[in-house]
Amino acid sequence: MIDLETKPFNLKEDQINWVKNTFNSLTNDEKVGQLFVPIGYSSDPHYLDQLLKEHIGGLFFRSGHIDEIRSAFKYAQKKSTIPLLTPANLEYGGTGAVIEGSDFAQQMAVGATNNPKFAYDLGKVAAQDAKAVGINWGFAPVVDLDLNFHSPIMNVRTYGDEPDKIILNAKQFIKAFHDNHMMTSIKHFPGDGVDERDQHLLTSINSLPLESWKKTYGKIYQDLIEFGTKSVMIGHIDFPAYSGNKIPASLNKSLLRGLLRKDLNFNGLIITDATPMVGFSSAMRREEAVPTAIENGCDMFLFNRDFAEDVKFMKLGLKHGLLSQERLDEAVMRILATKASLNLNQGVTIPETNLKDYSQEQSAVADQAITLVRDDQKILPLNPKKISRILLEILGGFDSNKRVEKRVVNDLQQKGFQVTVYQPETNFVDLDSVEDFKSKYDLVLYVANVENASNQTTARINWKTLYGLGNNLPWFAKEIPTLLVSFGNPYHYFDVPMIETLINSYCNYTHFIDATVNKLVGESSFKGVSPTDPYCRNLKLKELMKNEN
Repeated sequence: MIDLETKPFNLKEDQINWVKNTFNSLTNDEKVGQLFVPIGYSSDPHYLDQLLKEHIGGLFFRSGHIDEIRSAFKYAQKKSTIPLLTPANLEYGGTGAVIEGSDFAQQMAVGATNNPKFAYDLGKVAAQDAKAVGINWGFAPVVDLDLNFHSPIMNVRTYGDEPDKIILNAKQFIKAFHDNHMMTSIKHFPGDGVDERDQHLLTSINSLPLESWKKTYGKIYQDLIEFGTKSVMIGHIDFPAYSGNKIPASLNKSLLRGLLRKDLNFNGLIITDATPMVGFSSAMRREEAVPTAIENGCDMFLFNRDFAEDVKFMKLGLKHGLLSQERLDEAVMRILATKASLNLNQGVTIPETNLKDYSQEQSAVADQAITLVRDDQKILPLNPKKISRILLEILGGFDSNKRVEKRVVNDLQQKGFQVTVYQPETNFVDLDSVEDFKSKYDLVLYVANVENASNQTTARINWKTLYGLGNNLPWFAKEIPTLLVSFGNPYHYFDVPMIETLINSYCNYTHFIDATVNKLVGESSFKGVSPTDPYCRNLKLKELMKNEN
């Protein structure tokens, strides 16, 4: 039974009447359409019409230019009989919605500030930039715990490894969205960050014992559900301590209807994570999986391998009993109630407002977040009169490398340093002797730009080597001062324990690069506090795994 008058819907009489009247007007085909949130791959009206004719419940666009995204949502909302939910990935700022928006900070940087004010600021920046182009739903915040430093998909996306810190920051993020009349979707239930594998590539596992889960992930979800989050995103993650099987949560009746709905008393909207992920697709035949996701407890179905085919599979599931009429009706009622809770029943107006300038908030969060992990060799602050010749080595194979390199070089040169950018050796003739190398440089500065990204098996440093030689490898750590700054993954100590000065900046945004260089030369102090263990020991995970049921 859905209670429309209580959290998270809190509907008034006129909104409840709209939900019921709209529901009663729908055919089953129209109800099926409401279950889907496809990706819009084009803003072309003819393309959008093909999606809208199926009566979709929501529409997602990846980040695009402001005029195109705004125009596409205006067209789609105008043409849609029932107002659309319009989500975006808004974990780190407005650029998840619109290219011209503002990057703010990765969630781990916010965690490192030890000040939930910055979680509110992150939510504010993300919500206001997104709202300006017609988005009403943020797929954020990430409320996973970063318990396993090997995970390639978590690290800087999380607020850290402490449940209370996750809850405190997530509440502020959610509040910022609610203050802007938008909704959030906490993710990824039942909790990522235990497995070292990525659910994009397989069904990953939350292997915590049940009692350990209850005092960590369970506590997080319970508190945030009571706080009023309107939506929960379901991961393609198995939780065998509760379900007793190997089925991902997105298809798991026990986890959805039992743990989330009954035990945690969640009354709001449940949406799958992206269903093209292997963690979902490999669990059962897609013709069965599409209707089973809804039958077993999800209310909306995110993304498609082939949209028309998935709609067909959903209708066939209803026809042949894989999807019951009762579950279809319940899901659609929740979808409509969610829309009414955002006042979409009163119509949708997308403003023609300019994006705001958040440079003051950006500078503040960077100043508070950047963390000095260690400086055992006591080389900080750097003085260009004593250490003037820097060999700069950019680590990571990402498209942003050139941008990061250019900004770091410019900032260092403005501080008075001479910067040489490392070029990989191609033959043994290029190799220096130890004394030759030491005569050229006063310091080696590694800039690790290893971004968090999906669909990869690790987030580690990959060296450029010449048969184990070459100056990309830190063979010289005891010969000349060597320093590593990470603008991404905070766990590089695992690969460079020999480097005795290590800084975690968490983000490769311009305001974080500038603030880092200022701190390197002592113009600003290091204020950040590591929200996880940068020494990569997984101590909390090991302790939690001891807590058997």
